[in-house]
Amino acid sequence: MWWSLLHGLGTGAGLIVAIGAQNAFVLDKGLRRQHPWRVAWICAACDAVLIGLGVLGLGTLIAQSETAMAVARFGGAAFLLWLAWGALQRVLRPKGLEALPSVMGRRQVMLATLAVTLLNPQVYLDTVVMLGAIGAVQSHPVAFYAGATFASFAWFFALVGVTGYLAPRLKSPRVWQVIDGSIVVIMLVVAWQLLSLTPPQAAL
Repeated sequence: MWWSLLHGLGTGAGLIVAIGAQNAFVLDKGLRRQHPWRVAWICAACDAVLIGLGVLGLGTLIAQSETAMAVARFGGAAFLLWLAWGALQRVLRPKGLEALPSVMGRRQVMLATLAVTLLNPQVYLDTVVMLGAIGAVQSHPVAFYAGATFASFAWFFALVGVTGYLAPRLKSPRVWQVIDGSIVVIMLVVAWQLLSLTPPQAAL
């Protein structure tokens, strides 16, 4: 049981910690102090549900559905491009943290978090397909699930905690240009990766 738990913890951390659109979004909301703890909770809770569904066998069905992955792929790319455009506007008109209004209300932030999580097919590949497939063959699948889920919660809440420490220290508009510029690059790269996938690859 302990081996399955540690295996889930390590595998989950390896897949979730990689910098991508979701992590960039969490960093952005944490630094801007736009309901960051709710954002972290939603991301981790979605991971927990998706990993659980994968361990129960849904990963195989998702992997075989080229249509579902194609819809998520193009929808996810469009949403990422929209986020990149918003970040680019901030790069062109930088402001310090104290001058940044909370332009997104709680409802908007929650919906955007769900969108950047559930419209990104990479999330399904990492959680439902990969973690689900690995967890399903463990001697103790529930322990593997617990380890992978803990890794997700620990990562997102730690990420928000770090941004909470950094936010008051980031008052320079120049620093925000660098942060938003990095977000633009990450979003564009991930969107390009999604659009460049062929349907068979997307369903692996």
